[in-house]
Amino acid sequence: MLPRIMSEYAHNETGVDIHPGATIDESFFIDHATGVVIGETCHIGKRVKVYQGVTLGALSTKGGQSWRGKKRHPTLEDDVTIYAGTTILGGETVIGARSTIAGSVFLTKSVPPDHVVLSPHPEPKLKARRGKAPLDWSI
Repeated sequence: MLPRIMSEYAHNETGVDIHPGATIDESFFIDHATGVVIGETCHIGKRVKVYQGVTLGALSTKGGQSWRGKKRHPTLEDDVTIYAGTTILGGETVIGARSTIAGSVFLTKSVPPDHVVLSPHPEPKLKARRGKAPLDWSI
């Protein structure tokens, strides 16, 4: 009960929701912590960096209590960096050591060590209002 009370207090003060059952190794760093969610069966290795709005959650909670005691949340191995707005789901999902996950990525599959995951983002389009000349965004 005490870990849950401490977790709720920390969430209220920082905007971070770390389940007291999560396993977190040394030198874990959360930058701009607001909106970070770390699930109960999540395993986080050494020297992992996580930025704002990251969710390390369960892929599904269908089945309710049948999931009790099973690994439902991802594993981040040593020296992983997860940038802002990323969601990583699932107990079988492992982010390999020294990998980087770019911002706004949605992952439900494992990533081998020493890889970078990028999300394809559409190019921003600039449209001038009626009667105005458009800006030139070319470089």
